[in-house]
Amino acid sequence: MADHDLAAIVNVINLYGVAMDTQRWELFDRIFAADVQVDFGPGSQWNALAAFKSDFGAYHAPFDSTQHVMTNHTVNVEGDAARAFTYGLWRLIRRGMEGGDFWEGSGWYDDELVRTAGGWRIRRRVCRVVWWGGNVLVNQPIPGVSFESKNHSLKSEAAQGRVGFVGAILPK
Repeated sequence: MADHDLAAIVNVINLYGVAMDTQRWELFDRIFAADVQVDFGPGSQWNALAAFKSDFGAYHAPFDSTQHVMTNHTVNVEGDAARAFTYGLWRLIRRGMEGGDFWEGSGWYDDELVRTAGGWRIRRRVCRVVWWGGNVLVNQPIPGVSFESKNHSLKSEAAQGRVGFVGAILPK
């Protein structure tokens, strides 16, 4: 793997945090492939970038502020395809909420990327929440949309073969 591929992939993953926190959904065009498959858990899955951008925009609009931190990047490049695994931490803020102004969580992102003419793009993303705390009502900005509180331990998910990055780096 060339150092420039590693740097470019990490930059794409980190740009996701900037896109989220600025609510500049057009930046998703520099992060995700047009036919991206996104899985944030039951009821939160998309198979096209346009729908993903629209839904994320509507969901995040009520937040006064958010902060997404992407960390512990691990990348495996094979030609024009790559796998990446990243930990994420996020805080969502809605001022004046009864019960507290914030909700925060941590989890992981398991990404498949593809090299395109415009650079590396995420073609498939799985995100799982491992821990959360704070006021759960903050994370329900759209009536009827609730948050799945199931703990997705990396140990358990990997043991069940549901972490693509781990499968890509282990001997076959």
